[in-house]
Parts: sequence; C-alpha cells; structure tokens
Amino acid sequence: MRFSSLRSRDFRLLLAGQAVSLSGSNMQQVAVVWQLYLLTGSPLSLGMLGLFRVTPILLLALGGGVAADALDRRKLMIASQTGMMLASLGLLAATHAGVVTPGIIYGLAALGGVASAFDPPARQALLTQLVPAESLPNALSLYMTAYQIAAVAGPALGGALLAWKGVEPIYLIDVVSYLAVIVALFAMEHKAPSRGISGMSAGAALEGLKFIKGSPIILSTMLLDFFATFLAGSLLLLPFFADQLLKVGPRGLGVLYAAQPLGAVIAGAALSMLPAIRRQGRAIVIAVALYGVAIVIFGLSSWFPLSLFALAASGAADTVSAVMRQTVRQLLTPDQLRGRMTSVNMMFFIGGPQLGEVEAGVVAKLAGVRFSVWSGGALCVLAALAAAAIVPSLRTYERE
Repeated sequence: MRFSSLRSRDFRLLLAGQAVSLSGSNMQQVAVVWQLYLLTGSPLSLGMLGLFRVTPILLLALGGGVAADALDRRKLMIASQTGMMLASLGLLAATHAGVVTPGIIYGLAALGGVASAFDPPARQALLTQLVPAESLPNALSLYMTAYQIAAVAGPALGGALLAWKGVEPIYLIDVVSYLAVIVALFAMEHKAPSRGISGMSAGAALEGLKFIKGSPIILSTMLLDFFATFLAGSLLLLPFFADQLLKVGPRGLGVLYAAQPLGAVIAGAALSMLPAIRRQGRAIVIAVALYGVAIVIFGLSSWFPLSLFALAASGAADTVSAVMRQTVRQLLTPDQLRGRMTSVNMMFFIGGPQLGEVEAGVVAKLAGVRFSVWSGGALCVLAALAAAAIVPSLRTYERE
C-alpha cells in the first residue's frame, strides 16, 4: 500500500495535530525574527536568538531521552507541547502589553528550549509504536512532508499577516495551534507506555551514548547533520536579505521562508510515493553536498526568483537527507533505546542549526551577510566529501 502508515488511526491523529501546530510555530518564527530585527537591527542579535534556544536543549537533551524511555511517551509529549505553548503565550502577553524587549524574547526562547528538549525524543519514540516496522519509512516521509507543508504555509501566511496586522495576531494563532496536537494526543487509543528502562538515572543516559559510539553509521549521520546545518545555517539572516539585499520587505520575507520548505514538500511527497531507496548511505552524502551547493547559490544571488529557487533546492536536498538519516537510525536502534538515541541525535540536529545561527551572525558582523551564507554552503559541501572519505561504511550502506 502506497500510504500504508495511514492505516493507523493514532498516526493519523498525530500527523494532523502536528501539521496544525507546526504551521503556527512557523508563523511565529517569522514574527519573532522580524520583531527582534526591528528592535535591534543587528545580525549578531539575531544570531544570539539561536544560542538562547539551543542552550537548554543541549543541557537537558540526554535527560529528555531517558524520560522518553522511562515514562509514558504520550503524556511526556502533552507536557512538552504545553510548555512550548506557554512560551508563546508569554510572547503574546509581552507584545500586547507593549513591554517586549530583546531580553524578554531571549528568555522566552530559552523557556521554549527547555520544553523542546523533551519533545523530539518522546515524539520519535512514540511514532515507532504507532506503525509497524515495514511502514516506518513511509510514516517518516509523510511526517516530513506534513512538517514541510506547515513550513511553507506558516511563513507565507505569517509574512502576509505580518505586513497587514503586525506580530501580535501571529502569536495568538501560534498559542491556539498547540491545542491541535494536545487534543490529538488525548484522543489516541494507544497510550504509549515505555518499553525501555524502568527508571531514570545517569547510567541510563550513558547507555544511550555507548550504543551510538558503537554504531559508526548512526554516529556519522549525526555528525554530518551537525556540520551541514552548523556551517550552512543561514535562515536567521533572511530579514537582511529581504530588507537590504533583495529589497522585498516583510511580505517577501514570508515568501523566502516558505521557499525552502516548498522544495522539501515536493521531495517529501516524491519519497512517500516512490519505492524505498536501498543505497541510503550514498543518498545521504549526495543530498548534503547538493544542499551546500544550493546555499552557495542563494548567498551569491541578487535576483529574487533565483534566490527562491536556490532555497527550494536546498529544502528538497535536506528532506532527502533527513528522511534517509531518520530511517537508518530508527531501523538500526532497538526500541528500548529509541528515546535516548533521539535525544543524542537532537543535540546534533537542533544544536547544529541553532549554533549555526550564532556562527552566521558573527561571520555576518565581521565579513558581511552574503559572505556568511555562501562560505557556509561551500564548507557544507566539503563536509559531505570528508564524511564520504572518512567513513566508507556510510557511503556504502544499503538497506537490507
């Protein structure tokens, strides 16, 4: 069956709820960076936003993985989604009261980061309990497609609403959107108890680290993901492209934010309909290299349509890489370690782009916005070539 994972009612609930919630989150992303840009006008200030988001995640990620393997994964997701909703509610309240400052934005970003440390491990571990193993690649492709559709609709709607009414209505929509996934989680028939450890301890966290250290293919995918997103993470600089370089304003900013996920939607839909790729290791390396090439083109482009095409191409390449990486990791990880594997992976796939925002902001401050972007893309290509040369088992990996 082409969409075999959709036979699971609980997976359909999770997919629909997350699509709504993620649309609101992507609308909020446009509003936050634009509001911070207007408050500071500094690329370094935008880069610092990533630092405040990622620090709690790096500090708490291992604990989030242990919790996902020790506690009810559905209830843990309800708690984490509620925490992120409260952070968005804080942004709404501060903006409505007219007291919002960069410090308040940074503080609420950190609060959202605390909740985010527990959400991906619980979600990834929960997802594998909702569909059979043979439907997992299809479920991951559909989930990635829904994620990217939300990332297209969210910024496009956010940019239009930003130009029309400002940031406050966007924050309200984001708060309400979290209710969709929370309601979906309550409506699930499968209550998703843990199949892993019986308690939470430092030893349990170390067990996850030991497993990944002993799995060179999984470790190499995580490292490649980290370096690609750290070096080529440039979306936080889009307000400068929209306002100063491409001169398309806040509405154009929403379109720029939507271009990358639009390419990702096309790639994700194609992956969900095509037969599973067997030579997944080679596909990962090629996709990461193409992602870097597309970022180089975007960084050098002064023509708005070409900039949109480059961002769309980077989104397509990133989706192919992401689906392949997630499939490899989930199929090679025992169920009792899924939460902890995901928590370590989260330190890479969230830490990379968030720390990359800081790096991009610093380089942009020192050498200019364009150089920050295209040089990062070039280094991303080199990282993919280095991974292929240093870890031949990744390059030759085939799905059994």
